[in-house]
Amino acid sequence: MPAPSSPAGKAASRPPGERRGCGLRLVVSLLVLLAVAGVLVYVLTNHHRPAAAGCTVKTDGADLELDQDQAANAATIAAVALSRDLPARAVTIALATSMQESQLHNLSSGDRDSLGLFQQRPSQGWGSAQDILDPVYASNSFFDSLVKIHGYEKLPLTVAAQEVQHSGYPEAYAKHETDATQLAAALTGADPAALSCTTGADTPYSAGGRLGRADQVTARLTREFGKRVAPRQESDPRTVAVPTAAGGGTAAAEEQRGWAVAQWAVAHAHTLKLEEVSFAGLRWQAAHSERGWQKEPAAKGSAAGSTAKGAAKGASASAAASPVLLTVAR
Repeated sequence: MPAPSSPAGKAASRPPGERRGCGLRLVVSLLVLLAVAGVLVYVLTNHHRPAAAGCTVKTDGADLELDQDQAANAATIAAVALSRDLPARAVTIALATSMQESQLHNLSSGDRDSLGLFQQRPSQGWGSAQDILDPVYASNSFFDSLVKIHGYEKLPLTVAAQEVQHSGYPEAYAKHETDATQLAAALTGADPAALSCTTGADTPYSAGGRLGRADQVTARLTREFGKRVAPRQESDPRTVAVPTAAGGGTAAAEEQRGWAVAQWAVAHAHTLKLEEVSFAGLRWQAAHSERGWQKEPAAKGSAAGSTAKGAAKGASASAAASPVLLTVAR
């Protein structure tokens, strides 16, 4: 007798083992898909996430980390010292002092009427509150006092700093000497390309705030470096060139001066809205700031290409002869 046929519209039932096998394969497939989706989400949200804004001084030992304002203030202190032809030791003493007094921040308050980078007091003859809160004025005031100390370059750092500051904690400055020395080497150009900053954005300066202009960059350079620089406008209205030979001296001195300007520019890039800084065959770009200083492309097709060409020759004189090129954002 033939077996009864299955009811219309219904498939023949499968053995229990086969049904369990299909269910297991479905679960495994779903787990694999979820894992792949998780990896894609991680890559999209993390791999292309811009590095946090900040600055780093690369050293042979532990790197020195600074926020953008700290780096800019430190660069201003160093520029003012260079404008006065002061040695790197003066920069180190000033930086260590500011690290102790304000952590390199331009503070609007402090102990009693103390203000600014060095916590100078209007009541003690350092100037008005408005003056002291100007980092250039405050730095010049510090150096005015420092250079009056006979033989300050050979004194222990904490002694020289205390002679200026008259602090209640005179030994405190010494703990910053190593960091201040490394930072001074970068900002005076003695340690080329040691300082680099990240903007914290893939497309920096694209929105919000007032875009930097070349004339503002020129004015800021002249105010902080004084006669040591002679910035000029290039044919591209967004580009400022800073000749390294403006202050005279040997090729090595000119190259060091160029690096002082270049690293000053990177430290101030977030306020001046600089898009690119080029010198001695290397360049820093705001759009790729997480890469730090990179070699110039072989053929740039603009004025900055001369920097790369000079560096390709491998001669310090060639690098020194080329200007520092600063390009502001559109």
